[in-house]
Amino acid sequence: MGSLTYDRVTVEFDDRILAHLQIVIVQKLRRGESFLLSWRNAAEAGNGRSSAWLHPAIPLYFKFSGGQPPSINPLWLAQLTRSANSSQGLVATGEERAMAEPERPERSERSQRPDQKFTVRAAPASQDTIATDL
Repeated sequence: MGSLTYDRVTVEFDDRILAHLQIVIVQKLRRGESFLLSWRNAAEAGNGRSSAWLHPAIPLYFKFSGGQPPSINPLWLAQLTRSANSSQGLVATGEERAMAEPERPERSERSQRPDQKFTVRAAPASQDTIATDL
């Protein structure tokens, strides 16, 4: 389980999704673009959604638990990139969705709902928030 830390908020993701998110996030930030990153909370966190506004001026830290980088799925990467470039922002979705849905640029943004759930809880002895992949 890896993590993304941004402005006192820590979100834990599986290394595989984190590697894909890292590529998309870095592409956007290198162009000086701010955008929204969203994920769906698990039942333990109220079945809601969480979002963070990412800005190039705020430091971002990716930490991977595995020693080897995971392989990159170009279809999943393309789907996440389309999401990041939409008015909805980057929505953390599972790889299964990218494999099940062929690339269709005409899809409405409304159909890009987060399908992977994460648990959000307060980190001990800090103000950080942790979202954990189920």
